[in-house]
Amino acid sequence: MSNQAPLLEMKNIRKNFFGNQVLEDINLTMQKGEVLGLVGENGAGKSTLMKILFGMNEIQETGGYEGEILLNGEKVTFNSPFDALAHGIGMVHQEFSLIPGFTATENILLNREPQKKSVMSEIFGDRLNLINRKNMETQAQTAIDKMGMHIDRHMIINGMPVGHKQFTEIARELSKEQLQLLILDEPTAVLTEQEAQALLASIRIMSEHGIAVIFITHRLQEILDVCDTVVVMRDGVLVQNVPAAKTSIPEITRWMVGRNVSTSQSDGRPVPETETVMKIEHLWVDMPGETVRDVCLDVRQGEILGIGGLAGQGKLGIPNGIMGLYASGGSVTFEGESVPLNQPRNCLDRQLAFVSEDRRGVGLLLDESLEWNIAFPAMQIHDKFLKPMLGGLIKWRDEKAIEQVTQKYIDELQIRCTSPNQKAKELSGGNQQKVCLAKAFALEPKFLFVSEPTRGIDVGAKALVLKALQKFNRESGVTIVMISSELEELRQICDRIAIVSGGRIAGILPATEDSERFGELMISQVI
Repeated sequence: MSNQAPLLEMKNIRKNFFGNQVLEDINLTMQKGEVLGLVGENGAGKSTLMKILFGMNEIQETGGYEGEILLNGEKVTFNSPFDALAHGIGMVHQEFSLIPGFTATENILLNREPQKKSVMSEIFGDRLNLINRKNMETQAQTAIDKMGMHIDRHMIINGMPVGHKQFTEIARELSKEQLQLLILDEPTAVLTEQEAQALLASIRIMSEHGIAVIFITHRLQEILDVCDTVVVMRDGVLVQNVPAAKTSIPEITRWMVGRNVSTSQSDGRPVPETETVMKIEHLWVDMPGETVRDVCLDVRQGEILGIGGLAGQGKLGIPNGIMGLYASGGSVTFEGESVPLNQPRNCLDRQLAFVSEDRRGVGLLLDESLEWNIAFPAMQIHDKFLKPMLGGLIKWRDEKAIEQVTQKYIDELQIRCTSPNQKAKELSGGNQQKVCLAKAFALEPKFLFVSEPTRGIDVGAKALVLKALQKFNRESGVTIVMISSELEELRQICDRIAIVSGGRIAGILPATEDSERFGELMISQVI
């Protein structure tokens, strides 16, 4: 091995982006079959570095980069992702790049479909070949099996839950025979612990077959579990490059944020014995992959109620059904009055708010400014940030109020941006998630559903977001129902935690109960 050139060398990589120096002299070396964990806070430059390696168009469109990349000892220049793919580099992005109307199989083998001869192609040439559907299904299933997790290869993408979309992305890369290096950008952010463990097992298998993996995640224990090397970035600089076996989570955290980060348990306040503010009876929701069958649940005024459970058991379906994003039935009352289901606007008028787990598909206006993203829903629904003119005949935007509320949440949530006028699509994934929270806070709701609020957020920002939710609950008296795949995250800030299994509530326990009891509930009715 010592006589062979490394699989990958990135030398003195620098990048200036929107007037900011986001990467400064990055040097990185990888061997064949090596699993490298790349960590850092949101905005540290991880995704930008990987976009350079994968030849993403936005790098070329913003002036390119300085430095050089060597693959197997030879200098390479990737002007597009097609160049990277041709050299055996694959990437699973933090945000999905799937075709919504196609099946999982069609996405996995897109532009690489196996073909077979037809009578017409024998006469007129290969352009009239037919797609070999049987081989296509076999190849797709083989790629899915490599992950150790089941997804329905016949399911249409726009009907899939978020976790299954992530597996489809990964299966697409695993189906490529020439794959040398796979970049995984936050692949486990939308997965439960069970799904994440299956993915980690597949990463080990890839490594054994000589495929190198760059693994970006904020779940630091996963880094230690599966990686050979840990590389830490902070503010566009590579600050540490150490063997995974010679470091620890507290040490990595200090390198990432330059300070100690507290991950304390819930503050242990008594569970509020208040009146029921929302009563859910026999709720069913037809959300593909997250079907709710028969949920009965009482939410108490002023509490933070957690909803947890394994992927595919229905926890995500509960808020999506009540807020009208998927067909639902049953009975929901809020403050003693019936909430008509399948009517999203009615929920918003009742001062219910929802932060979706799908921030790009549902949560953000990507081409609009942070000001517009944060203020527009409150403006549209509750006439906030408007001032009357001509005796109230017309209303005009209150630009000063919009600027003030945006700056307030930029400061409180520490949203990393160049200005309140920056477009949402230009932010890192974690900062986009903070904008979704700010938008919900600006609505000043009475009741907030928040689904996977720390998905794709680094360890420092995660503590900040959880604290912000807790503060919003304590100071504003807002009742919060928080849905999360991470049990320990729920235990940090929730008063009670309901576990969903088999589309039903398997049990509700105080957040201070042992993890083992929650685990037993999770597998009690698994479907």
